[in-house]
Parts: sequence; structure tokens; C-alpha cells
Amino acid sequence: MPEPSRHPLTADAIVSVRGVSKTYAGGFQALKNVNLDIRRGEIFALLGPNGAGKTTLISTICGMTNATEGHITADGHDTVRDYRAARAIIGLVPQELHTDSFETVWATVNFSRGLFGKAPDPAYIEKILKDLSLWDKKDNKILQLSGGMKRRVLIAKALSHEPRILFLDEPSAGVDVELRHDMWRLVRALRDAGTTIILTTHYIEEAEDMADRIGVIRQGELIVVEDKDTLMRQLGQKQLALTLQQPLATVPDTLAAWPLTLADDGLTLTYNFDAQKDDTGIAELLAALGRQGIHFKDLRSSESSLEDIFVSLVHEQKAEA
Repeated sequence: MPEPSRHPLTADAIVSVRGVSKTYAGGFQALKNVNLDIRRGEIFALLGPNGAGKTTLISTICGMTNATEGHITADGHDTVRDYRAARAIIGLVPQELHTDSFETVWATVNFSRGLFGKAPDPAYIEKILKDLSLWDKKDNKILQLSGGMKRRVLIAKALSHEPRILFLDEPSAGVDVELRHDMWRLVRALRDAGTTIILTTHYIEEAEDMADRIGVIRQGELIVVEDKDTLMRQLGQKQLALTLQQPLATVPDTLAAWPLTLADDGLTLTYNFDAQKDDTGIAELLAALGRQGIHFKDLRSSESSLEDIFVSLVHEQKAEA
């Protein structure tokens, strides 16, 4: 296990993961020497393919499973030695819709608050239920609710004890668009009020819209952790697509200085460029095309999305494996 001094705690970190590995009894290694700091008050999105280790990492931080190696602190509390204090500041919304089917919405959320030793606060519970559009369902039994409403109840339960750290494990899975929008409005409000949010999601466009930082995990290893804007800037590409007036059989050797791709039909030239450079090379390319008598009738520019970057990162790691 790496010495903690090799990965000193970031000053503004509220969660610190150091040298964490998890190997199950059958020998499967779900996490491999993970080191991660989650900053206080940020929205951190953890992305990865199915089976990459996202849920295992969250479960280990929340104390629901024990690491084989390494240690974790939550706001300074060791999640093993000081489990109660650490767990009291963490809220978790799991993927599975497990809750007491025969309890009412009000009762189950209120009970969750009491589990963490919090004094009753009906006004706070009312606010949570109203924020999640559950107030008119407060007297309904859980079994009477739709899947989307049950997901809202899980979020309400996770918020009931006023956690400083909130984990959302695939919170949008199987829910309607309206709930998704309600949820993200609430997440932004919680972040603005000082709650640290860690989420996993299959909706990568949501991570692109919501997250301050992005982590990508594959086969139990964190392969990148970066500020979202920096990641988009460093790994994102821009493309210029030129629709030609006449098809080309091949790209002329005189244009070899530019990384050009010719479509199979010969009618589209694509140029990848770094938008951060002072000289993108576009002006020179267009001039060179004119000198070659290659004329275009349309041009369009586009840039990589976070999904493009995620796919390229995962595929790159597969190629190296």
C-alpha cells in the first residue's frame, strides 16, 4: 500500500481516498490502488463502463463494504475507525429501489432522519418533500408509488439527516425527464448551499452540464481525474468538415501537412485541429485548397463532447491493456 505522504491530502478535500484496493473472496479485484481527493462543495462526476468499479468505490467510501487495502477519510473522519461520525455526514442514494413498501413517504423519510440521531424537524422534512414534488404523496405507502416517485423517496431519505456529502449512484436510471430536471435543479441548489455532490451517471451529457470535475474509472483504476473545463480543453478536439463541389479520389500529397480525412464518397474533407493554438492552420488549409483547384460548397465546425472524450479514453486504455 502506498504511503499516505506520497499523496498528501489536498487542503480543500472533504473526502480523501488513499491507496484503496478491493479484492473479493473469489479473487476478483474491483478496485486497484485508487487515490482520489474530492473537494469541498464541488460536484464530482465518476464515469466508467458497466463493471468498472464505480459502485464499489462509492460503497467503500460510504462504509458499506471494506477496502482490502488503503484508507478513506470523510471530512477528517476515518471511515473504518470512526465509522459513525463519517457515516453521519454522508447521504447515499443507491441504484436499487429498496425501501419499506408498507411505510408512508412521510414515515420512512422521518425515520431515516432519526437513524442518524437527528432531532425531529417536521419543517425540514416538509421542505425536502416539497423540493422533490413528493408533498402530495406524503401519506401514500411506498408500494403505491411509481418507480420515479420511489427514486424521489430515496433522495429524500438520503437528505433527511442534512448530510454534508451526498452520493448519487445512477440517480437518473429509469426515471422520466421531468424528474431528471427536478433532480438536477435540487442538486445545483444543494451544491450552492455547500453540500458536496458525488454522482455516477450513464447520461454523460448530464455530467458535462453539471460537474465541476470528472473522474473516469476503468477496470478498477482511475485513469483520469481532471477539472471538466480543463479536460474538455486538453482532450477535446475541434473539427472542420468541408463539403466539396467535386469528389476526390485521394487527398493530394501537397496537403500532407494537414491531418485530413477523406470520406468514402470523396465529397467530405475533415480537418482536426486544436482550437487553443494561436494558429489553427485553417486559413493556410483553405488557401492551399484554392491553389489545388479544390473548391467546397459548405463548411461546418464541431467540437468533441464529453462523451467523445470518455469513449476515446476508455478505448485508449483498452488498446494499452
